[in-house]
Order: sequence, then structure tokens, then C-alpha cells
Amino acid sequence: MLNHYETVFIMTPVLSEEQMKETVKKFESYLLEKGAEILHQENWGLKKFEYPIEKKNTGFYHLIQFDAEPSIIKDFELQYRRDEKIMRYLTVSLDKHAFAYSEKRRKLRKEKQQKEEKEGVIL
Repeated sequence: MLNHYETVFIMTPVLSEEQMKETVKKFESYLLEKGAEILHQENWGLKKFEYPIEKKNTGFYHLIQFDAEPSIIKDFELQYRRDEKIMRYLTVSLDKHAFAYSEKRRKLRKEKQQKEEKEGVIL
């Protein structure tokens, strides 16, 4: 049975745009290889930390929502630990209420974006 998961990870700020995309692609590929289905992704960009992590004050944030077997999560997080580009990560299992909320949030964001694009064309 597939469970709903959400993972957020922070990459070191010294990466180029290409290296950042390559790192994200590596984790996407791992999930797909293990039979997971990626539902949604968001690149949150470079954000400032409240306190230094590994003597750095900023990092690139990325979110991936996916459905997967519970057995792959341990190995997936091991991949994070082995990658020196990853500063922090958090993977959580979503219950039905959290999953419904995230679906609703995505839908509202998409509608807002479409509305802004439509208004941009009219102006």
C-alpha cells in the first residue's frame, strides 16, 4: 500500500543553478526507480536561516510530495545523508487530512496563478 509523503530538503548555497537542478533530479530519479509516484514539487529558492547551519546563513529549499511504499523511506533518507550538498532534510508521512489540505492549497495557488496570467494579458 502506498502512503503519502512530503519531503523538504535544504541544499548548500554554493551550488550553481545547474548543480541544484542535478541534485533534485538525482532524488527524483531515486524515488521513481523505487516505484514511487511524484505528485508535486516546489522550488522555494534561496532562503535565509534563523541561525547558521554548517557556518552558512542561506540555503536552497526544495519540496517533493510523493506516494511510496513505507519500506523505501529509510533508504531514501540515507541518500540524503550521503550527499554532501544536502544540509538538512525532513520527510513526513501525510495523513488524509494533511493530504487533502495540500491538494486544496495547490488548487488555490494554481487558480490564483491563472487569474494573474489572465489579468496580465488583459492589461
